[in-house]
Amino acid sequence: QVQLVESGGGLVQPGGSLRLSCAASGSIFSINAMGWYCQAPGKQRELVATVGSDGITNYADSVKGRFTISRDNAKKTVYLQMNSLKSEDTAVYYCSANIRNWLGQRPYWGQGTQVTVSS
Repeated sequence: QVQLVESGGGLVQPGGSLRLSCAASGSIFSINAMGWYCQAPGKQRELVATVGSDGITNYADSVKGRFTISRDNAKKTVYLQMNSLKSEDTAVYYCSANIRNWLGQRPYWGQGTQVTVSS
């Protein structure tokens, strides 16, 4: 069984910063791409950023220059440093990891963490 546990969400004022973390645990042989997605009320879940096992990153245009994704392979953890936050960044943020174990390889998802940007 695989678990992804997110932390670091909360309430922050516009212009502020937050750092999200997501740790994977359980039956894991290897982890390929890891990423963060967000879902605002009434909207579909959308990509925020991804990082491959080779460290190559990809960002949504809306967060380029403000957010930074990184990973610690030894800790099986992915991070999202969020700076210069805007009200439109308010959403539930989900981490995802493409994990190989004895069942095969597929994406797993965390439970989500709320980020609210408001004065």
